[in-house]
Amino acid sequence: MDTAAEVRIDAPHRELLDQILDKWSLAVLNDLCERPCRFNELRRAIPQVTQKSLTATLRRLERNGVVEREVVSTRPVAVRYRITDLGKTLRHPVDVLLAWTSQHMPAVERAREDFDEREAARL
Repeated sequence: MDTAAEVRIDAPHRELLDQILDKWSLAVLNDLCERPCRFNELRRAIPQVTQKSLTATLRRLERNGVVEREVVSTRPVAVRYRITDLGKTLRHPVDVLLAWTSQHMPAVERAREDFDEREAARL
């Protein structure tokens, strides 16, 4: 049986991929694969992300079962995030995608430049 013919990207699949592969999710998952982190540790590790975007990203990842939130009973109370076993299964496919981008980035950049030149010539 041809597994490639069986793969379909339906709306739920697109939604999940959009939520897992967006720029902030990838950065968060990368950090959480190394160790559990508190919210502010993640903010410092990803300085470009706003508090609102980081909160939304963590909530989406938690909802999808990829990240878990743990309230730490300290004073003041803290929240720590860790990657789940399900989340750890993303490491290999994401690494494959990152390797593909590294290997093919020069060709993609040439294609972009060619496209931009063709578009500029049209105007």
